Amino acid sequence: MATAISANRLELLQIADAVARDKSIDKQVVLTAMEEAMQRAAKAHYGTENDIKVDIDPKTGETHVSRHLHVIEQVENDKIEISLADARKRNPDAQIGDIIAESLPPVEFNRINAQNAKQVIVQKVRDAERERQYDEYKDRIGEVVHGVVKRSEFGSVVVDLGKAEGVVRRDEMIPRESFRAGDRIRAYIYDVRREARGPQIFLSRSHPQFMVRLFAQEVPEIYDGVIEIRAVARDPGSRAKIAVISKDSSIDPVGACVGMRGVRVQAVVQELQGERIDIIPWDSEAAAFIVNALAPAEVTKVVLDEDTHRVEVVVPDEQLSLGIGRRGQNVRLASQLTGWQIDILTEAEESERRQKEFATRTALFMESLDVDETVAQLLASEGFASIEDVAYVDLGELAQIEAFDEDTAQELQSRAVEFIEARNKDMDDKRLVLGVTDEVLEVEGVTSAMAVALGEHEVKTLEDLAGCATDDLIGYYEVNKEKERVRIPGALDGFNLTADDANAIVMKARVKIGWIEEEPAVEGAAEEVEATGENADGEEKTKA
Repeated sequence: MATAISANRLELLQIADAVARDKSIDKQVVLTAMEEAMQRAAKAHYGTENDIKVDIDPKTGETHVSRHLHVIEQVENDKIEISLADARKRNPDAQIGDIIAESLPPVEFNRINAQNAKQVIVQKVRDAERERQYDEYKDRIGEVVHGVVKRSEFGSVVVDLGKAEGVVRRDEMIPRESFRAGDRIRAYIYDVRREARGPQIFLSRSHPQFMVRLFAQEVPEIYDGVIEIRAVARDPGSRAKIAVISKDSSIDPVGACVGMRGVRVQAVVQELQGERIDIIPWDSEAAAFIVNALAPAEVTKVVLDEDTHRVEVVVPDEQLSLGIGRRGQNVRLASQLTGWQIDILTEAEESERRQKEFATRTALFMESLDVDETVAQLLASEGFASIEDVAYVDLGELAQIEAFDEDTAQELQSRAVEFIEARNKDMDDKRLVLGVTDEVLEVEGVTSAMAVALGEHEVKTLEDLAGCATDDLIGYYEVNKEKERVRIPGALDGFNLTADDANAIVMKARVKIGWIEEEPAVEGAAEEVEATGENADGEEKTKA
């Protein structure tokens, strides 16, 4: 077969061209694979210890087989080394470190050599094809592609994309849809990975961005960037919400996405197996955006809690089922769309809750301040929520309440202070029983009640407190398996601490224990604190 290689060198180039075109890879990759296959055959013939090289001329197809010898002073292995004296017999200009190429006659391919060569070439070509596929598709993540279904495997669908194969796993399909071999399919590329069996192109029809790309194909204003889809929430195959905004005030983003007689949105709905799509205007104001997101339900009141990223929404009694949606779908999608945890109440429920809060505060003041119901109700109706509010508010504010005079206000404050002191004494006793050290209580911002709460969460020493994270104190949210945000309580839940408050307590503990140095206070800020020291103390006690 050696003579065949020489005689049919043009045929060799034709084979390389055909394979390169068929596999969409570089011709040089095929030639390199052929060179390696021939090199292995030559090594088997002349001895594996030899340094054999095979070169194929990409223009003529001529094959050259040679043995490389390294020029050194003292030869230890004559199979791969040659002395300087012998090298200069072949090349008078040879120097130490040079390589002398010794031409060898072509190798005759027997059946085994031919089979081995075929395996090498096939593997090299396959590797090159896989690398080409990965390089091509890794930059196409985020695109929608068309393909033809080849087969189904355990609920997943393998898709022929032309130059590669993609897979739509069962959990990335729209529920209740099915495909058979030969069906056309559109899907979103959400990931491309290198794996042992080759690059894996993962496709999805349930991904939120699949809907975004479909709208970009149907709505020219989105494709051009005039209208932007700011947020998407999907319950695949059932219902979805998208929030849109226009950069051009003369263009209605909702109307543009719906299209004349709904033709644009209907094209997307048909592709998504009848999925109902709510298109709502995006708003930079969180409250307004949440109201829009809960459409078609009407909202009468919104109360935001920035610290916990939670919002309380009040709707008319007859709108409750509409706001929640079937199996909670409407409020769940609105929550995903806005990023806020949404609690829905009816007007009747809110009124009932307010009455309960009023009754609770009234009972608290009656018991703690030893006053009659009328006085307690007056305090609750004026917005006082805790004993600390009464104890540390400006005396003039108490005296201004109808039916109160200065003496009454003074007496109420005295009773409030006495109650707080007695409660603090009781809390301090509990702290000692729990084993919380005095050093913890000495940290600025920590009260006796907080020390007890810390002790109940096994934070008993200054080192324990210094090692806490902010979330350990005020709690945090995490997403569970059902993709719902669940709140994990902190050690100081119920003390109305902000993230900054909790972080300040941890930093003070770290400074006190010597882990970090306290940052020097700005002179102007120090003067301000000193000038308002009385109020600052009052605020600190209010937090307690």
